[in-house]
Amino acid sequence: MMDFGFSLSKSSTMDLGKVDDLRFEQLCRLEPGAGICIGCGSCSASCPAGRLSGMSVRKVLLALQRGRSAGEMLQCCMLCGKCTMVCPRGINTRNLILSICKIYD
Repeated sequence: MMDFGFSLSKSSTMDLGKVDDLRFEQLCRLEPGAGICIGCGSCSASCPAGRLSGMSVRKVLLALQRGRSAGEMLQCCMLCGKCTMVCPRGINTRNLILSICKIYD
């Protein structure tokens, strides 16, 4: 077997039919804007906390959709509102973040 300087990683395929997305559904009831997010990353790019801590609203929403926990990432959010100003879908991301925090309480 030849060594090409890299190896293949284990498949990260998910069966979305088996994902526990109850928290995401709960979030969509609290904040309907969560369901219309297109995951463009504008919020993450404008986030001053994201540059230092890896905070990303996009990653948190993706984790919730996939049934994973992501509440700890939001502890770095300063609720400055820059993400709300740049969202092309007009989602009030500050309310979205507060709603996610309510779900994890």
